[in-house]
Amino acid sequence: MGRTLPRVLPSPDGKPLPPRDTADAFRSFARDLATGRRPWTAAEATFLGGLFDQLAADWDSTQATGRDDPLRDALTRGGPLPNGPCLEIGSGTGQFTPLLETAFPAVISLDLSEQMLHQAAGRSPARVRADAGALPVPNASIAAVAAIDMLLFPGELARVLAPDGLLLWINQLGQDGPLYLPAEDVAAALPGHWHTTEAAAGWGSWAVIRRTG
Repeated sequence: MGRTLPRVLPSPDGKPLPPRDTADAFRSFARDLATGRRPWTAAEATFLGGLFDQLAADWDSTQATGRDDPLRDALTRGGPLPNGPCLEIGSGTGQFTPLLETAFPAVISLDLSEQMLHQAAGRSPARVRADAGALPVPNASIAAVAAIDMLLFPGELARVLAPDGLLLWINQLGQDGPLYLPAEDVAAALPGHWHTTEAAAGWGSWAVIRRTG
């Protein structure tokens, strides 16, 4: 069950497209992980943490899109937003943490990569190095999880979200992003019943996903 809102933020020229073969491989991995066809292992966590450690120093200048259109639109039109802590998973260099802080009273930034979190020191005051596949967070304690270009760990997200909590599912490059999953697929992978509100914005897309029971 879901609704799609009309676009209000146009897509500018110059969209940075990742290499097609690489993006296809990552999307396949993300889809298989979300649906349980592929397990998340310690070896994969170590590999990805190390990869992003290597990319961290130059991330903002060489890899980041520099645009917050999808997240900004989600926070503006995806409400009402719950009043409680937000867990930003895969937070990277903290580019989006200040924007999340305008919407939530506290933001906890979590990433596998120590070097990414080091780069985020000036943006993300509360940083935790941890695996999103095993979140160090109590059950039903989080008002919102922000997943921006992130792998989906359905069981863990459902576990930590409060009954009235929500998932902010953001794809900065929309369908062209290497970790893109459609909102309906995300909702279907989460245990229980969920409702989606989604829209395209800028180069990307967003979805706000809430429990319905």
